[in-house]
Amino acid sequence: GHAPEHASLYCERLGILISGDMLLPRISTNVSVFAATPHADPLGWFLDSLQRIKNLPADTLVLPSHGMPFRGIGARIAQLEAHHAERCDELLGTIQGSCCAAELLPTLFPRELDTHQVMFAMGEAIAHLNYLTNRRRLVRNVDGAGMIRFERTA
Repeated sequence: GHAPEHASLYCERLGILISGDMLLPRISTNVSVFAATPHADPLGWFLDSLQRIKNLPADTLVLPSHGMPFRGIGARIAQLEAHHAERCDELLGTIQGSCCAAELLPTLFPRELDTHQVMFAMGEAIAHLNYLTNRRRLVRNVDGAGMIRFERTA
């Protein structure tokens, strides 16, 4: 969810998963890089964590922190995996030359954002950029002004 320390609790006997922000029924949780850990890979951690619960029984009752309880954990996780893969593909398709995260916000968030939303959007954009960097699809460079910029790998 929003933090690497997030815990979801599963009770096999009752067939219930308290997912918190980890697994939401209608929206994807905000997965962000924070200033204290600028090179972190929270999207990678998030997707790895989803793998740990992906094969729970389909009739598991998921209790999220936002939205209504639901069943169909595998299908929901497949949707989230596809969503994040699409976001990464959008970034890769947009990056021509060298780009910073702020320049890529319109790719991921094509609507107007208020100041609060920009903070979350930047964290999420950087999470996707770090994910792609850690998988060697992008390289991270620092320009002469100290700006972190990303380029596609050859």
